Amino acid sequence: MFRTITISRNFVAAALVAASLMGAGAAQAADYTLKFGHLANTDNIWNKAALKFKTLVEKNSDGRIAVKVYPNEQLGSEMEVINSIQLGTADMTITGESLENWAPLAALMAVPYLFDSSEQMKQTIEGPIGEKIKQQVIEKTGLLPIAWFERGPRELTSNRPIRKPEDLNGLRLRVPNVPLFVKSWQALGAKPTPMAFSEVFTSLQQGTVDAQENPLSLIQSASFNEVQKYVDVTDHVRSWIYVVIGKQKFDSMPQDLQKVVMDAAQQMQTYEQKLFVQDQKRLEKELKDKGMEFVKVDKQAFAEKARAAVSSALTGEQKTLYNQILQQQDGK
Repeated sequence: MFRTITISRNFVAAALVAASLMGAGAAQAADYTLKFGHLANTDNIWNKAALKFKTLVEKNSDGRIAVKVYPNEQLGSEMEVINSIQLGTADMTITGESLENWAPLAALMAVPYLFDSSEQMKQTIEGPIGEKIKQQVIEKTGLLPIAWFERGPRELTSNRPIRKPEDLNGLRLRVPNVPLFVKSWQALGAKPTPMAFSEVFTSLQQGTVDAQENPLSLIQSASFNEVQKYVDVTDHVRSWIYVVIGKQKFDSMPQDLQKVVMDAAQQMQTYEQKLFVQDQKRLEKELKDKGMEFVKVDKQAFAEKARAAVSSALTGEQKTLYNQILQQQDGK
C-alpha cells in the first residue's frame, strides 16, 4: 500500500511540474509573428538590417512579437512575397519600383537622372512628394512602408572609357527590360538591348553586347571585372526601396506594439544607411583591386540629353511630380 501511494505522489508531482513548464512556455509565446522575406543573401546589408530589426522588436516588445527573417527568396520572389503579404501568409518584405504594378507613382523610385545626390533623393523621399508616393503605395497595395534604404547608383561598365554622351555612339548596351531605361539610353546614343541578367556575363564575354549598367554590388558579385575594363561613373539612376509591412497585420496590433515596430524600423533605417556608405567604399576598392578603372563622366551632359526622353515616357501625375522635383532642385 505504501509503495502504491509513493508512486502516485511521484506521478502527481511530475504532472504538476509539467503543467508548470507548459504554462511558462505559453506565457512566453509571442502574441504576433512577423514573417519577413526578402531577396538578398545572408551577407547582404539588407539582411543585416532585417536582423537588426528582429533583435530590436523582440527585445523591446518583451517577446510579444517574434520576427522570422527569410533571406535568399526563401518565401519566393519579390512579387510573390508581395502577393503573400496581401493574402496574409507573409508579413514583411523589401521592395522598390516593382510596386509600380499597383501604384503608378512608385515609378519615380527609379528614374534616370532625377537625383544628382543622395541628399536630393532624401529630401524628396522625406518631403511632400515622397509622402504622396508612400500614400499611393498604401492605398493601392495594402502595404505600409515603415523604412527606406538607398540603393547604390547604377553605373556603366565598358571596355573603352565613356566620358561624354558622344562616346556612347554605336555602343551595344545590355539593359533590363524597363522601357524608361531603354528610351533613356537610346536618347543618349547607345544601342540598348534588353536581356535577362543571367545572360549578361556570357554576352559580354562573347561580344554580343559591349557594355552593361548596374550598381557596384552587382558588378562585383557578377564578376564583371573579368569581362569589362572600365566603370564609367554615370550615377545615372539613384533609387530607393521600402521596407513594408502588411497594413492589415500592422493595424491588428495594439498601439504600444505598433510603436515598437515603428521605432525599430527607424533604427534599422539608420543602421542600414551606415552600412551602405561603408559597403560602397568596400565595393569600389575591391573592383579597383581586381583591375577595373573608374572613369569620371560629364554627368551634366548625360542628364541634359536623357531628361527629355524620361519626361516623354512619364504620364499623368508621374510627370507632374517629376517636374516638381526638378523645379525644387533648381530652387524655383
